[in-house]
Amino acid sequence: MQADRRFGSGWISGVISATLGAMGLGGVLCLLFPALLTSPELRALYPMPFIRALIHFTLLAAFFLGTLSVVLRRNKVLGGTGIGLALLAAACGGSQVQVNGPIHTTAYVGLDWFLLDLLLMAVVFVPLERLFARLADQEILRPGWITDLAYFGSSHLLMQALVLLTMIPAAIFFRWAVNAPFQRAVGSQPWPLQFFEVVVLADLATYGVHRLFHVVPFLWKFHAIHHSSQAMDWLAGSRLHLVDVVATRAFVFVPMYVLGFATGPVYAYLVLVSFLAVFVHANVRFRFGFLTQVIGTPQYHHWHHAAEAEAVDKNFAVVLPVIDRIFGTLYLPADRWPAAYGIEGNPVPESFIAQTVYPFTP
Repeated sequence: MQADRRFGSGWISGVISATLGAMGLGGVLCLLFPALLTSPELRALYPMPFIRALIHFTLLAAFFLGTLSVVLRRNKVLGGTGIGLALLAAACGGSQVQVNGPIHTTAYVGLDWFLLDLLLMAVVFVPLERLFARLADQEILRPGWITDLAYFGSSHLLMQALVLLTMIPAAIFFRWAVNAPFQRAVGSQPWPLQFFEVVVLADLATYGVHRLFHVVPFLWKFHAIHHSSQAMDWLAGSRLHLVDVVATRAFVFVPMYVLGFATGPVYAYLVLVSFLAVFVHANVRFRFGFLTQVIGTPQYHHWHHAAEAEAVDKNFAVVLPVIDRIFGTLYLPADRWPAAYGIEGNPVPESFIAQTVYPFTP
């Protein structure tokens, strides 16, 4: 029997309670084990009074929403889970756990980055997809969301490994291309000009490696996982195999490494592309008029995931659709959206573990 998910049934409050309870407990664990669970690059930036208040509010919300769900719902599992996680976090010290420093670490798991990014993206995109949904009947917890959340988590928790796998090949194989005077000249340009150059070069690199993953059969088995989702929303863009992620990031970072761009413009590009990569997958109906031809939008990228034959192997860029226009791969009907998403025949298995090994199977 289909579970009652109507407003007022206690299901929504139960789901939110369990989610916030898990996130609050994760925040407390970060305070307890900062050397193991937090990112060195972010530790010095945290406004700790705000972080502690955020953890405290999260645990309170989990407890009260869990209580509401228990009162309203015959099945007490969701609400009980949220209450239990909140109480466990409180028993571990809650938001008042003291962090003794300085903290020295050589290996870590980016749990802090995962929790903060998940909270930020959910706060921004869940309301957007409820208020401006293109497919109004698509649920927030639609089929496949657990698989996509697993990818979202793995890409954040393994942040250190991904950085090493991305930058070490660039440093080893392209050291010969480094030219200090040329790099100083590039890095001394005005930052707005550097930012524009980084966006263009990075998107050209993204286009090239993305197209390779579509046309080379062996590489397609890795990238097919990204296209296996039959629903588009802010979480769907996270479904990327580790090999896909590492190869794409390596190709994108090579020109930045070789040319010597300043860190400011590079970080600005990373902020832009990180947000845009989530936004273009979102289940929103926004139309941008002529801007759709200038910058990546949901309508532009949804066609890349479309199941229609005419849209296959189209729209490979992320930021600049003009690159697809130049290379003849732009497909952007003015007034239509895809009717269906995914791969014909659905050859890719659904679970995270099965998808991880899928490209290596015959």
